[in-house]
Amino acid sequence: MKVFRIIVAVAAVAAFAILAHTQTRPAPAPTNVAIIDSSTFSDEKAGIARVMAGMQQIEGKFQPLRAEIRGMRDRLSTMRADIQKKRPVQDTRLTAQQTDEADRLEVQIKRKAEDAQSSYQKESLTVLEPLQKDIGTALTAYAQSRGITLLIDVNRVPVVYAAASLDITRDFIADYNRTHPAGAGAPAAAPATRPPGTPAKPPTRP
Repeated sequence: MKVFRIIVAVAAVAAFAILAHTQTRPAPAPTNVAIIDSSTFSDEKAGIARVMAGMQQIEGKFQPLRAEIRGMRDRLSTMRADIQKKRPVQDTRLTAQQTDEADRLEVQIKRKAEDAQSSYQKESLTVLEPLQKDIGTALTAYAQSRGITLLIDVNRVPVVYAAASLDITRDFIADYNRTHPAGAGAPAAAPATRPPGTPAKPPTRP
């Protein structure tokens, strides 16, 4: 009997200890979750005005080069078609000469397109990276001012389901466009890393 009473007493002490530990443990802070779709930032109609202005600036700068490459490709197509048409009726040496000329033009097009792509990427980073940092800073301030403790970018993290009320995309874009109008100019310094909640990468054209 004494042994049983001792066991019961020990169990009771342990239970009270667990209960006391549970009661003194701080409760976890409530989580205010929201989602955002950063791919909408570059939407032509519903996106961020500064992003669209930056992309238009890049497109305008490379439009002449893109037109030049397109003209070279059209000329190459015409040359190839003309060679095929005249091959049966003209001297083989002339056909070979024309073929070599078309091949050289094709190589020129390839090199020019590769150089243009590289320049386009660099220009995109120069223009858009500072803007991405600015958007990331504004997004952090927006979330903090509204008590959001967890913000998920559905453009980067797959989300199976989220209530429409959790989506702050449109409200943030409206807030950013109001406080950061396109005409005010974009940030000048490019960041070393891309902050969360911003477009994943610059355009890949031409």
